[in-house]
Amino acid sequence: MGGPGGGGGGHRGAARVSGRDEAAQRAANADAPEIPNLLGRILDLFRPHKPQIALTIVLVLIVAAIGVFPPLLTQQVFDRALFPETGGVDMSLLWMLVGTMVALWVLSSLLGIWQAFLTARVGNRVMGALRTRLFDHLQRMELAFFTRTKTGVIQSRLQNDVGGVANVLSNTVSSVVGNTVTVISSLVTMLILSWQLTIVAILLTPILIIAQRRVGQIRARIATKTQESLSEMTAITQESLSVSGILLAKAFGRQGDESRRYADENATQIDLQVRQQMSGQTFFAVVSIFISVLPAVVYVIAAFLITGGAQDVTAGTLVAFTTVQARLLMPLMGLLRVALDLQTSGALFARIFEYLDLRPQIVDRPDAVTVPADRLGAIAFEDVVFRYPDAQESEPPTLDHVSFEVEPGTFVAFVGASGAGKTTIGYLVPRLYEATGGVVRFAGVDVRDLDQSSLTDAIGIVSQDAYLFHATIAENLRYAKPEATHDELVEAARGANILETIESFPLGFDTVVGERGYRLSGGEQQRLAIARVLLKDPAVLILDEATSALDTVSERIVQHALDAAARGRTVVAIAHRLSTIRDADVIVVLDHGRIVERGTHDELLAQGGAYAALHSEQRANA
Repeated sequence: MGGPGGGGGGHRGAARVSGRDEAAQRAANADAPEIPNLLGRILDLFRPHKPQIALTIVLVLIVAAIGVFPPLLTQQVFDRALFPETGGVDMSLLWMLVGTMVALWVLSSLLGIWQAFLTARVGNRVMGALRTRLFDHLQRMELAFFTRTKTGVIQSRLQNDVGGVANVLSNTVSSVVGNTVTVISSLVTMLILSWQLTIVAILLTPILIIAQRRVGQIRARIATKTQESLSEMTAITQESLSVSGILLAKAFGRQGDESRRYADENATQIDLQVRQQMSGQTFFAVVSIFISVLPAVVYVIAAFLITGGAQDVTAGTLVAFTTVQARLLMPLMGLLRVALDLQTSGALFARIFEYLDLRPQIVDRPDAVTVPADRLGAIAFEDVVFRYPDAQESEPPTLDHVSFEVEPGTFVAFVGASGAGKTTIGYLVPRLYEATGGVVRFAGVDVRDLDQSSLTDAIGIVSQDAYLFHATIAENLRYAKPEATHDELVEAARGANILETIESFPLGFDTVVGERGYRLSGGEQQRLAIARVLLKDPAVLILDEATSALDTVSERIVQHALDAAARGRTVVAIAHRLSTIRDADVIVVLDHGRIVERGTHDELLAQGGAYAALHSEQRANA
């Protein structure tokens, strides 16, 4: 039967068996998703920074315009100052020309520093906004998305993919504008110096552009495969180097297997990185050869022109022309590199926008209302049917036409064999999942008509897995109520029967609990989770097998804390150990998604049915 935990565990097991061959095959089959209007959406990222981009473009244009003059001044230095027709060196003219050239270079450098600062700031702000936007969007995704997606894969989209486009975001605008203007101004200058030599200089440029497009397509495909491999490496790291993963590996002696699994994926990553780096090397080697050889070709053509009687090809013209030619070819090469980067980064942008285009399946309706205060704590299921999103059509539903009502302040418990649908009920009340059929009501209102934030505020959940952050006890408690005072923390801890334990620590509430609370015992973690819920002070408390993983002594202590937390609230208890729900107002027995019995503990024992059988089985195994 499909369930919320089905997404992650299967991937982990498959990865262990597969090894490098499957990793390489997965990378080979990776393709970037098709995103309509991808370029337009990338440009939209820069829209909030129009003033800075406009200023950057102005600076780039000024720097490019300044760059036109030094070659022309170089021509004058040679033809009029160093080797004038009258003979001798004109020192006054030379000093003026050289001084002007130096002043232009200094001004160009200072403006270049300013422009680089603007582009770096805009690029990094765009990247930061994109990462924040993606994180915020993922926060709004439904629980089912996270149960079917590896945490490491999600982390890779946030870190590796967004980080992979950082260079494009930071340098594309200035590089494209600057290099384009430089190329155009260089061409104009070259035409002024000699139109014949200009034709020779640009003759092979179209061939380079065609080659660039082909190389870019190859690099884009490799980039997608590289990011898929990075995602898998991040997932392996997140799984294997967490406290739980390390404990599991050590407990079963599988450290070597974990290292080999990482090494296999790392080998795939190395292969892809080498391919990505080498995919453009031949192209750029050809470009470099072209740049190196072209001046020699210009000299030969110039010789033919001079022999043919051309009067405008002087020594100064040749020196200036080859100087401008270098200014043409380097920016042209820069444009080709930008085009390659854009094609490569397009695959990464597509992966980012693929996540941004995901639509949460559980959202507030436009006319959503807050939870009514008069029926706060009332819960009702009306003919509810539910299937998990990854369940097969041939499988029976997890909940099959379930109906019940819970009045405010009632303690209701759900029991049954594993897979009977108990936990699913706990998911549907706070609308972590959406019922496939029927209606779930809270405070008399269909949960689909309620504002999610107000619904969440009214419900507190204590599960078997008491998740704690690697932070202090106070910070973990204040996750429920950031503005809570120290006195409120003390009161919540006292109510959860954990205050004495906290005060026994040298740092008290400032004690760091470690990753996932591993510095605390299981019972202490659970009581701290209960204190966190008490600080929230919800109207409804959902206990999802909150003591099933504890030993008898810890269970007894935690149960006392739960009993105190339950006073004055509606309590929905999903129970494995029947001893914890003996005093429930009503016990609902589930079997294969259907309600088969309901009543008090004594009533159900007297019936001698499914509940009585469960009770007898647990007593026999006690």
